[in-house]
Amino acid sequence: TSLYWFCMCPVTLSPVKWGYARSWDYEPTWESLDSRPLPAWFDQAKFGIFIHWGVYSVPSFGSEWFWWYWQEKQRPEYVKFMKRNYPPDFKYEDFGPQFTAQFFNASHWADLFQASGAKYIVLTTKHHEGFTLWGSQYSWNWNAVDEGPKRDIVKELEVAIRNRTALHFGLYYSLFEWFNPLFLEDQFSSFHKRQFPVSKMLPELYELVNNYQPELLWADGDGGAPDSYWNSTGFLAWLYNESPVRDIVVTNDRWGAGTICKHGGYYTCQDRYHPGHIMPHKWENCMTIDKVSWGYRRNAGICDYFTIEELVKQLVETVSCGGNLLMNIGPTRDGIISPIFEERLRQMGTWLSVNGEAIYGTHTWRSPNDTVTPDVWYTFKPKENLVYAIFLKWPTSGYLFLGEPKAIWSSTMVKLLGHGQPLNWTSLEPSGIVVKLPQLTISQLPCQWGWTLSLTNVI
Repeated sequence: TSLYWFCMCPVTLSPVKWGYARSWDYEPTWESLDSRPLPAWFDQAKFGIFIHWGVYSVPSFGSEWFWWYWQEKQRPEYVKFMKRNYPPDFKYEDFGPQFTAQFFNASHWADLFQASGAKYIVLTTKHHEGFTLWGSQYSWNWNAVDEGPKRDIVKELEVAIRNRTALHFGLYYSLFEWFNPLFLEDQFSSFHKRQFPVSKMLPELYELVNNYQPELLWADGDGGAPDSYWNSTGFLAWLYNESPVRDIVVTNDRWGAGTICKHGGYYTCQDRYHPGHIMPHKWENCMTIDKVSWGYRRNAGICDYFTIEELVKQLVETVSCGGNLLMNIGPTRDGIISPIFEERLRQMGTWLSVNGEAIYGTHTWRSPNDTVTPDVWYTFKPKENLVYAIFLKWPTSGYLFLGEPKAIWSSTMVKLLGHGQPLNWTSLEPSGIVVKLPQLTISQLPCQWGWTLSLTNVI
């Protein structure tokens, strides 16, 4: 068994401050924790960037689940890849020194994320392989400070994000680890033993929160163990009551088997979750630009990546149904965000520079999409009495038929974002309007890939 992952040294968890009970203290029960209001910044943000980066970025073949598929599942394509390219005694741990991050520049990353129009990021501090991107005290010799980059990646990115941007800083953390001996022993005991969470997972979570103060904590990977094994409710009670980010931190729903789409802060329900209708609870669509993998793949082809048109469509549909879009990129082992990912991020920023008014800080309307014209999605700002109709196809007739809004003859005003001039419209009965779009050349269009009408005073 490898000695990379753990240290059997004594562990002292973060102390609980004792004192009088405050009215906003949360008990370590789901009933109490689920009653906590979601910090407002998250719903207003709408769009974030997910970053999957780790030792799996070295083979950069198939998936970020490379180790599992190669060693545990022994999938033929992974076994063949290793036989063709590496000596027979090569172990996954031997990829560690090759994870160099030699071109990683946190300032460049931060500037790119700002340019994308995203309002938050989520960095994978530790995936299921167990390698941490900070110098974890509980991951001896299997972390980015001791091995590979010899740098605290989490700290460098945190400093760059907070010094150079207005983005919220979020961290992903996998609860379990595929091949950690302590986890495997606990698993063998049907999780009656709790060596792994007590000596590894919980101490690392306290360390992450206290040292880097994330505004979003994205848990993942329960390994089939219930939340009682992970002591998730105890940790979240500390996070909400006593931690340095207690007033602003946002959490997701992946805190143990059975909690997803049921408990926690906002719901993710599943990867690439996309219900297509308005959900009563705040949710997030975490998806990846590479259709196959979350980590970087050297063998990806151009058709494996979503186009900007497809990404804008996902953003618009997600926000119209009340969700946030968390769009993933996978950097290379040396810290480069490849040109295809950079282009998609900058394209999204270009689109949002015109249409962001219809995305950020909006609410769902009474209908998420139009019932007459396909690919028209609605958002709403109640204080301004503004409805936004985002249409993804410019009608060849020059007229856009909207079946949902009902106009008020004396006060309804329609504008095209990025154009500014009021547009002529005709009311339909019993509801709906027809908008005459301006005649513009391609170079005169305010943006590409989708356009937005602002509708003032419609019912």
